[in-house]
Amino acid sequence: MSLLKEVLPWWARWLALVSAASVFGTICYNKGKQDEGEKHIAYVNQQAERSNKIAKAQQVVVAQTQIKYVERIKNIYVKGDTIEKQVPIYITQADNVRFAINAGFVRLYDAAWSGEDPGPAADSDREPTGISLAQVAAVDAGNATSCRAWQELVIGLREHYRRLQLTTNVLAP
Repeated sequence: MSLLKEVLPWWARWLALVSAASVFGTICYNKGKQDEGEKHIAYVNQQAERSNKIAKAQQVVVAQTQIKYVERIKNIYVKGDTIEKQVPIYITQADNVRFAINAGFVRLYDAAWSGEDPGPAADSDREPTGISLAQVAAVDAGNATSCRAWQELVIGLREHYRRLQLTTNVLAP
């Protein structure tokens, strides 16, 4: 050690010590950055895996819901068509002659479906429209079928949304 004191002046020894400390500090700093980078990469990979699991589980939910409700809605339309075809059985030509659909009925019916006010009643509302009772029944059966199909669609979409939420919440902590 005394040889080192005689050969190197104090400022050179000090410079060597500071240089060694800075090299050691740089190595430690870079190693820390590397460790943090690796942790970040591991976290990103974990999130990607979790997202893939959620996406796959949601695809299963979509497929199951679609299979279930497409079939239900098809059945509703098939049953509705069957009912519409039976209108002539339940409403005969004699019924059509005996019961007249007046303009007031048509105006109220149109107002109900449009959501608009039909306005005040008039004498013209008592006049016949030329629409038979069978036509009204067929239109009403078609409307009921469409409403039932939309109702089933809404129920299916609600169930679909709940199942997607459940899938997402179970797989994502």
